[in-house]
Amino acid sequence: MREKELRLALVCYGGISLAVYMHGITKEIWRLAGASRAFHDDAPATSGSQAVYRDLLTEMEAISGIRVRILVDIVAGASAGGINGVFLAQAIATGQSLDPLTDLWLTSADVEALIDAEAAPASRFSKVWALPLAWMAAGRSAESVDALADAATRDEVKAKLSHFVRSRWFEPPFGGETFTTLILDAFDAMRTSDTGPRLLPAGQPLDLFVTVTDFTGHPERLRLNSPPEVVETEHRLVIGFSDHGQPCETLADVAELTFAARATSSFPGAFPPFTVAELDAVLEKRATGWPGRPAFLRRILPRQSAAKAADKAVLIDGSVLANAPFRPAIDALRDRPARRQIDRRFVYIDPSPGQKFRLGPKATTPGFFQTIIGALSELPRKQPIRDNLDAIADRSALIDRMRAIVDAIRPEVESEVESLFGYTLFLDRPTPARLVAWRRRAQQAAASRAGYGFAAYGHLKLSGVVDTVARMLEQASGQSGDRQRLRTALDAETARRGVTDATGDAPALVDFLRTFDLSFRIRRLRWMARRLTDLETDAEPGALDPVRDAIYAALATYLDIQRTETLAPLRRMVRAMRGEAGPVLDALAATLDLRGRDTATDAGLAAAFAALPRDLRRPLLLAYLGFPYFDVATLPLLRGEGLDEFDPIKVDRIAPDDATGIRSGGAEATLKGIQFNSFGAFFSRAYRENDYLWGRLHGAERMIDITVSTLPPTVRMKPGRVAAIKRAAFLAILDEEEHRLTAIPALFAQLRTEIG
Repeated sequence: MREKELRLALVCYGGISLAVYMHGITKEIWRLAGASRAFHDDAPATSGSQAVYRDLLTEMEAISGIRVRILVDIVAGASAGGINGVFLAQAIATGQSLDPLTDLWLTSADVEALIDAEAAPASRFSKVWALPLAWMAAGRSAESVDALADAATRDEVKAKLSHFVRSRWFEPPFGGETFTTLILDAFDAMRTSDTGPRLLPAGQPLDLFVTVTDFTGHPERLRLNSPPEVVETEHRLVIGFSDHGQPCETLADVAELTFAARATSSFPGAFPPFTVAELDAVLEKRATGWPGRPAFLRRILPRQSAAKAADKAVLIDGSVLANAPFRPAIDALRDRPARRQIDRRFVYIDPSPGQKFRLGPKATTPGFFQTIIGALSELPRKQPIRDNLDAIADRSALIDRMRAIVDAIRPEVESEVESLFGYTLFLDRPTPARLVAWRRRAQQAAASRAGYGFAAYGHLKLSGVVDTVARMLEQASGQSGDRQRLRTALDAETARRGVTDATGDAPALVDFLRTFDLSFRIRRLRWMARRLTDLETDAEPGALDPVRDAIYAALATYLDIQRTETLAPLRRMVRAMRGEAGPVLDALAATLDLRGRDTATDAGLAAAFAALPRDLRRPLLLAYLGFPYFDVATLPLLRGEGLDEFDPIKVDRIAPDDATGIRSGGAEATLKGIQFNSFGAFFSRAYRENDYLWGRLHGAERMIDITVSTLPPTVRMKPGRVAAIKRAAFLAILDEEEHRLTAIPALFAQLRTEIG
């Protein structure tokens, strides 16, 4: 049975109290990943929406012959999205449950729980005159508050809004240590919950990125022509975590995850800025250690740590400068393992998209305070993601362009290979020794046929290999920003070894490439995997499985050696290097052992090729031996780097506007947290229950849409099946949550009527 991976890179926006809605969405994504894991492990049947997802995967396998595995391997978030991303990543990496987090969100994401004890009004008469001002600032009057909900909820909102507005002025009303304590409590609740298996295949890394704003800023050096160097202040920070594809009890030290979650969600004005001292104080009260503190601060705050000022760093909400953190997620695509066909999706959660513009005769000129508040707060968060989507589209267009070129030149390349070897090639039984001889002969022929163009290809290839080596050494050192120093030392060493003639088969160059050209091997195997997918359309089911297994097993070995833990033994040597790169380069060669891996790869491929019938062996051997010709043609197009996941990226959104299976109208028709400038859910448990439930429903609907969209274009589900599957998921969620969400019985009755 063919397998296919739907890989999700999740990007979570900020949204203040809409964090509760986003928790509902991420919970469904977590349940879908759990259903996929159970489906592939043949684990016992699950319940609720998870059972619906598993049945969907079973049905898709039956109609398409493809087993789809769904996994979340990249998570990036800012502000409310950042804190949800941290908890989701912890659950995926460890197998811990998100269920305990729901009760904490519903109970603790409340004004009464978040407000600082010292900020609370001294009595119920404190600043009572300020309440009408609060309604006015929120764009609501007492009459509209009266119309918000049922009597009990209306009274709750009024009381908590009054408490909030009459709290301490000109200082953040919510307590920083209070919030940090709640985050630590959430991690404790997850740790003591029922733990299942890790929700990613073995060796598949999970990467988490959280954006933070460095309020004071840190120096960054920029190289110019004149003056040669300038220093500017940088305020953007990205805190990254990875499990490197290994099972773990926690994605990182809980103190470090709390650091990221608290810092990214430090909304200006509502929470005090986050400092390391705040976390230290809370950990001390809880008698909790943090053994990795120095190393973590050096990694996250290198400039401040070098100046012995990390404790004084002031960090605020990550959405101030990067509300849609696509860039770190895009960068994380490098070195993803590939063991089967991949469908890569970027899925971003925008809790309240809507239109942010007003055109035409009704447009008004903003007033003095409106202009200031918009410039300082609103506009940076609402900046569209066009630049990020353009970058993804450009990458996908590059892949499509390269595929078109490959398809156009394939007949000529295959003709060249056949004329080079003769038709007897396909009569011989492939062996490892023959594969090596055939491959080298094809590479020499490709260089000869390319003429003077091969010189440009050779120099580009050599430069790319040196860049890759510099990147791996930087990764081994654990010190970002060190690549230029390493590249300079490597250039000097390659020149000393005579690796400068890239125009042909110079012995020094050939030896260097056989020792370090990891990218060429990965490109060749990815090319083979894609050609295999093309051939499977007309082949008998399962006929190509041995070759597929051999290709992806070999690809995994080359990708896995780029992991941090593989390169970690070189750390001390790389850090101690002072100009002379020879010993480090030799140590890296021994660690990579590409020639040894080549031997194992040749053995696996030879056995797989030999087992194929002749009509299938021929096109695969033509692809394998013809790859040097294709690489000469396409590597310049790929700017010398190649691409890791060799498929176009698709982008999907999850937002109230996109989930209309139950109710249309977007956030205005479904969510309560959008009130009071997105602070609404902090004032009522009923509001939080409403938003959490809609989050689960919207998340289920969109994830079913995204899952079904992985079916091949020629395969369709029966008319009405997708709608029936969604209905089953909706009802399962209502049945699961009705006993817990006791503040919104009317909504349950209404939803059951709307679902039908």
